[in-house]
Amino acid sequence: MNFRYLFLLLISCLSFAQNNNFPGDKVNEIVNRIQLPVIPSYQINIAKLGAKGDSLTNNKAIFDKAMALCKKNKGGTIIVPKGIYKINGPIHFVSNVNLKLEKGARIKFSDNPDDYLPMVLTSWEGTMVYNYSPLIYAYDCENIAITGEGTLDGEGGKTWKSFKAKENEGKNLSRDMNHNKVPLADRKLGKGYFLRPQMIQFFKCKNILVENIRIEDSPFWCLHLLQSQSITVRGISYKSLNHNNDGIDPEYAKDVLIENVTFDNGDDNVAIKAGRDDEGRANAATPSENIVIRNCNFKGLHGVVIGSEMSAGVQNVFVENCKTGGYLKRGIYLKTNADRGGFIKNIFVRNIQLGEVEDCIYITANYHGEGKGHQSQIENISFSNITCNKASAAGIVIQGFPDKKIKNISLNNIEIKWAKNAISSENAENVLMNEVVIGERATVPSAAK
Repeated sequence: MNFRYLFLLLISCLSFAQNNNFPGDKVNEIVNRIQLPVIPSYQINIAKLGAKGDSLTNNKAIFDKAMALCKKNKGGTIIVPKGIYKINGPIHFVSNVNLKLEKGARIKFSDNPDDYLPMVLTSWEGTMVYNYSPLIYAYDCENIAITGEGTLDGEGGKTWKSFKAKENEGKNLSRDMNHNKVPLADRKLGKGYFLRPQMIQFFKCKNILVENIRIEDSPFWCLHLLQSQSITVRGISYKSLNHNNDGIDPEYAKDVLIENVTFDNGDDNVAIKAGRDDEGRANAATPSENIVIRNCNFKGLHGVVIGSEMSAGVQNVFVENCKTGGYLKRGIYLKTNADRGGFIKNIFVRNIQLGEVEDCIYITANYHGEGKGHQSQIENISFSNITCNKASAAGIVIQGFPDKKIKNISLNNIEIKWAKNAISSENAENVLMNEVVIGERATVPSAAK
């Protein structure tokens, strides 16, 4: 017997057991480091530029003019008053601008794909490509905000929705480009490939605020935080039920606060990503990290997801004080496969109230049973104070590989009132359970008759 190995394993287990409490100090450090955007005092009301909130007039040129005036004045606030403002095409941000939608204001984007050409550099499911412009797009900007009590309407339920059935050729081509390391300049998709654009994408941006607005009917992902940092998303709400309508997707993102958000989405509420396969692994120096999610109401496909596109790695994620506002398929879902590589580590989840789900907690290194040669490292995951009324499939699932086990999972004070299957744990090492009850709580043993 290798006593040195056993000693080192014991020390590792003790260290994890002592450090799996929710690290509030680390959360405070992240939140205090995040900078809100600083916006100059210049303001322009789009109505004064001639915009018409009649739901019919195309106001694209007015919004472009407002953004140009802000650029000329080194930034400012674009005020959108009450009304329905149709825009046939995207809004492209410049630095130091706040797009403020007043109460009763609605920006209604067209659903004509040609309006979102020429193509821009973007990312589609973890692969960099040139594609249709996101409806709101910011590239290499700082100090930018979307605020107010108005609504962004992506008109995603008609023309864009029809793209879903036609996307396979473009999707598969983008993944081949990823795996074959095709130069970015040659990754031109767009028209004829049917890859839907994101509603909002901040790409290589910093000091971002999205506050209090409502997002409806997105064509694809709703809010994509790509290669960006110092981000605050708070007080926003959703009703976006189309295919792939993730609520918030941080990808290669750093220092992110998501709080007081009311989700109602057709897909994941928060999906933390970090690139796909070869391209993601080539960006291993820029994992998604230091992400705080708190005081949110979940409703949609899954509550908080990490993966499956996470090849650059995801670490230091803190989820607390959240609950469901409706049905979820899975509460907390960590997923990767043997094509991804990378890592998922230092994930802390506490004080979560779930109603009816299919699976309460699900951790898998074998998503869809796909891939080979690039198994992911999953370790140091802590769950505490989780309640769930019903899990129609499984309470807790952990799935590693025999030669790449999931390590250091802490389950503390977990109560799942009913589950078809309680726990399934395969190829996992150092799973610590304390005060875990699935089904009826056991009492004292009955006496022999």
